[in-house]
Amino acid sequence: MSSPDLIEPEEMEEAPPRRRKGIYILPNLFTLAALFGGFYAVVMAMNGRFDQAAIGVFWAMVLDSLDGRVARLTNTQSAFGEQMDSLSDMVSFGAAPALIMYAWGLTGLKNLGWIAAFVYCACAALRLARFNTNLKVVDKRYFQGLPSPAAAALVMGFIWMMHDYELTAASHGWLAWVSFALMIYAGLTMVTNVPFYSFKDVSFKRSVPFVVIVAIALGIALVNVDPPRVLFGVFCIYGFSGYAVFFWRRLKGRRVSLIATSKDEPEEEGLHR
Repeated sequence: MSSPDLIEPEEMEEAPPRRRKGIYILPNLFTLAALFGGFYAVVMAMNGRFDQAAIGVFWAMVLDSLDGRVARLTNTQSAFGEQMDSLSDMVSFGAAPALIMYAWGLTGLKNLGWIAAFVYCACAALRLARFNTNLKVVDKRYFQGLPSPAAAALVMGFIWMMHDYELTAASHGWLAWVSFALMIYAGLTMVTNVPFYSFKDVSFKRSVPFVVIVAIALGIALVNVDPPRVLFGVFCIYGFSGYAVFFWRRLKGRRVSLIATSKDEPEEEGLHR
C-alpha cells in the first residue's frame, strides 16, 4: 500500500510557466523623448539659448500628450509607464522650467529668486503626486489645479516671447519681478482645487463638422506666424480660465469640487464641496 501522504506523479498539476515581465517599447519611447526635451531645454539654457530651451519644453509637451494616447490605442498601458511618465513630467515641467526661469530672470532677486523657483518646483511635485493618488476619484472632464505642462508652457512662453523682443531681466529690472510673480502664480495654481478643462471628453473617433477642421488648420497657421506670442497668449487664457470656471460655478450655486463620491461614475452629479 502506498502512503496516503504521497501523491502520484500523474496526480500533480503542472504549474503554469511564469511570464517574464517586460516593458512596452512604443509608449515609453514617447516618454523618453519628452524627458529628453526637458533635459535639452536645461542644456540650452546653460548655454544662454533660451529660445531653444523654450522650444524643448514645448516639444516635451507635445510628446507627453501622445504617450498616453499611444498606450491606450495599442493597449500597452502599464504601471511602469505611469511611473515613468510622472518622473518625466517632473523633470520637463517641474525642474526644467524652474531652473531655466531662475537662470533667465530671477538671479537678480538673490534669495527671493531661488525661493520663487523652488516654490514652482515643489508645487509641480505636489501636483503630480496628488494627480496620481486622486486619479480614480476626480471628474475626468477637468484637472484639479493647473496641469504641470500648462504651467511650464506659461513660464517658458513668457521667456520665449521676451527673448524674441530682445528683452532681458538684467537690462530691465522690472522683468525680474514679473518673472517672480509668474512663477508664484503658476506654482500655486497647480496645487489649488480650481478646475481646468482637460479636453479628455473630446473623442477623435467621432465625426465633426467641416468647419472644425478649417478652424484647426487656421489655428496651426496662426501658431506658425508668430509662435512665441501666440503660444504665450493661448496659455495665458488657459491659465486664467480655471478661475473663470470656478467663480462662474460659485455664482450659479453649483458644486465646484472635482472629487466624486462614486469611483465608477466620476462625471455624475454626486460631487461634494
